[in-house]
Amino acid sequence: MKVWKPFKIGMILLTFILVLGACGKTKDNGGSTGGSTPGGSAAPTTDTKTLDAIKQRGKFVVGVKFDTNLFGLKDPGTGQVNGFDIDIAKAIAKKLLGDETKVELKEVTSKTRIPMLQKGDIDAIIATMTISEERKKEVDFTDVYFKAGQSLLVKKGSDIKSIDDVVKKKGVKVLAVKGSTSAKNIRAKAPDAQVLEFENYQEAFTALKSGKGEALTTDNAILYGMTKQDPGYEVVGGTFTDEPYGIAVRKGDAEFTKAVNDVLKELKDSGEYAKIYEKWIGEKPAE
Repeated sequence: MKVWKPFKIGMILLTFILVLGACGKTKDNGGSTGGSTPGGSAAPTTDTKTLDAIKQRGKFVVGVKFDTNLFGLKDPGTGQVNGFDIDIAKAIAKKLLGDETKVELKEVTSKTRIPMLQKGDIDAIIATMTISEERKKEVDFTDVYFKAGQSLLVKKGSDIKSIDDVVKKKGVKVLAVKGSTSAKNIRAKAPDAQVLEFENYQEAFTALKSGKGEALTTDNAILYGMTKQDPGYEVVGGTFTDEPYGIAVRKGDAEFTKAVNDVLKELKDSGEYAKIYEKWIGEKPAE
């Protein structure tokens, strides 16, 4: 037994030295603190409010839609995104940072927009988002910046003329977008309808044109944008819900909510909002 004691002692010492070395290496691994978004732009943390983060990075990062004509649509040729929501985002950037070009547009869908806001990938959502009590549990909303209402889009000559036709005719296939209030509303209004949900509006519209459904439902303002893309389709039956759009910000950020509300009020008081509205919607906003 005596022969093995030096060997055992040596092994113990060697193990001790290796453990100390490993501890020294893991003390500083150069990891990120999580205070930035891809590209190096500062994201709000628990210690940094949204308004401060925007001013520090010199850029307003906004979640917008890339597939919604009139509100946020990406031109495949130029790569530019244009629409009502985009102009509102630029106007806010101009008021907060003095330059409307200091805005970064990130694509969101009805399904991804709240998670992206909560993770800090974006500062706000300006993406045809209806204010609802359910969503208020996850985000805060500004004042209403656009008033819409849910309606139906059908092929011209369709037997469906209103929501009543969907209710009466059992099994009507109605297309909607995942994560939207429209899908929930149509199920409540027409429980016997078959509701098929798609990732975004362009997918839903393509499905309608290929005959996968008899009607597409969402806010009338969005549907009017689709009729401009293809005049073979029309919006029918008026509206059957009220859909007030708000700009969504992180829950509890009262300072930023007030700052955006102040900008919206200034835009309306100055007449700039009316110009943006008429540019995209084709008429003056209702008083």
